[in-house]
Amino acid sequence: MKLKLIVCLVIIFKASISFGQDDKDLYSDFEVGIIERLDDTIPENIQLTNEKGELVFLKDQIDKPTAIIFVYYRCPGICSPLMDGLADVVQKSDLNLSEDYQVITISFDPTETYDLGVKKKKNYQSLIQGKNTQDGWKFFSADSLNIARATQATGFRYKKVGNEYTHAATVIIVSPEGKITRYLNGTYFLPFEFKLAIMEASKGQAGPTINKLLQYCYSYDPVGQAYVLNITKVTGTIILVMGLIVFLLLMLKKPKKKSQ
Repeated sequence: MKLKLIVCLVIIFKASISFGQDDKDLYSDFEVGIIERLDDTIPENIQLTNEKGELVFLKDQIDKPTAIIFVYYRCPGICSPLMDGLADVVQKSDLNLSEDYQVITISFDPTETYDLGVKKKKNYQSLIQGKNTQDGWKFFSADSLNIARATQATGFRYKKVGNEYTHAATVIIVSPEGKITRYLNGTYFLPFEFKLAIMEASKGQAGPTINKLLQYCYSYDPVGQAYVLNITKVTGTIILVMGLIVFLLLMLKKPKKKSQ
């Protein structure tokens, strides 16, 4: 009985190490990807340049459930699939853009100016029909200081390599009060999943994600700009768990000594 208890404690301990670490330890060497900041609030001091070239504060732009994405407008890789995927779910959703929610796109390249955002906006206005993209999908640029403030506050980590950037694709959902409530990772989004995230945000409810599980089972591939299965970690965990199960079964089948 004591042995079984020890085995159970070992399993629980292993799980707690893998998934219950503080973010500081879990992401100590984490350069590219997403660090969840659920329930954190967007700071007041993040200043952006809007489509008219005016300086505004990000927090002031958020008055309804908001989907925030970080891209850079000249990106040759994952940024376009991310915005295409978001445009697709906006088109399919029965929610009203600009009324029920809004989309905010922020360039994290400090060399890009607001006019590039205006050009990008026109591209997506032509793709989305019957939605108020003029007021509902806004494009911003910013300087390096405010980009750092915004990306750190939302847990978006990226790295410059040559003239390009390696980064993950994610949609950060925030409440009307600016509280981070959910992360939608990837470039394809189900309408039901998107609507649920927006409805939760409208109530200020932070929804669960599998980000930490993905961080354990997957590694970010900067070359392919995607998450790939980490075979070593997954295999090691399976072997450990299977070994513990076999050990436990053998102990249970072990014949008891007859008392003399």
